[in-house]
Amino acid sequence: MPAAVGRTSGRLWARVGQRSRAEELVDATVLPATKPGAMVYTDEWSGYKPLARRGRGHATVNHNQGEYARDDDGDGVREVDCNTMEGIWTGLRNFLRPFRGVNKEYLEQYIITFQWSYNLKAVTDVFLRCLLGCSVATEFVT
Repeated sequence: MPAAVGRTSGRLWARVGQRSRAEELVDATVLPATKPGAMVYTDEWSGYKPLARRGRGHATVNHNQGEYARDDDGDGVREVDCNTMEGIWTGLRNFLRPFRGVNKEYLEQYIITFQWSYNLKAVTDVFLRCLLGCSVATEFVT
């Protein structure tokens, strides 16, 4: 399943894919989710190699050597990592767990629901009223 998350926006973009091939990950996921010149942080899977040829910066971490975050510019901040995306995979797995299996036919709907809930940063009273179809605030009598 191809997915990307913005470093500054924090927004998740995810879709159900057919195969884990470079063309699908790079062309169908990273390119539509980024602008030319954007920096992309990944692990060292070879499928990400076309990123540099497609106008995106690319830095990797090498999990096989025990590297999970790296500070390339020496400012004390380990900016090269893919831990956010790996944490999102854990969140997706936990989101799907109560369903005890998901039919492939409906998987994309579950993924879109998870993406929506991840991108929803604040649940306000106004949002809840819209979600419930209420036009005015309702007071509860106890």
